Amino acid sequence: MTKALPEQHVELMQAVALGDRNAFEQLYRQTSPRLFAVALRLLRRQSWAEEVLHESFISVWNRAASYDPNLSSPLTWLTHIVRNKAIDWLRGAGGRAGQTEEEWLDDLGASTEEPVSQLLLGEEAGKLAECLNHLNVEQRQSIVLAYYQGMSHGEVSAHLQQPLGTIKSWIRRALDHLKNCVGL
Repeated sequence: MTKALPEQHVELMQAVALGDRNAFEQLYRQTSPRLFAVALRLLRRQSWAEEVLHESFISVWNRAASYDPNLSSPLTWLTHIVRNKAIDWLRGAGGRAGQTEEEWLDDLGASTEEPVSQLLLGEEAGKLAECLNHLNVEQRQSIVLAYYQGMSHGEVSAHLQQPLGTIKSWIRRALDHLKNCVGL
């Protein structure tokens, strides 16, 4: 019987931390399509998403020893790296080169589909969608803006016109609910 994918990812992360190039290649092959989708969803440009994915995996190689399987699954850890790199890219000069801030903000909100519906692919995503539907509107909106649109807590606060502490509470409660609902 084969091991569950999260267990296999933990073993690969541990091997990468020891400098195992084959494990790194396996980890890349198994996770890069999903991580590329995260970067593309945030950046909306294939070339930028490719660059961010490349930078992210360089960070993974260099920081694999800092991964703690007791804190999160490998895919969660990898997704946070990609998300943070994408946000840094958008905020940096390279990310918005040739684009005014107004054009960038227009592009960010230009999607005709809801971010949640873009994400829903596969069985795990279906479970996540079900769990998201159990959140109240404010929590769901906060999660979508923070994690699928790549906004900071401060940006979510300004967008929803709510105090920053309230946004942080909504997000924390929503994450706790999602963790329990998904079964992590």
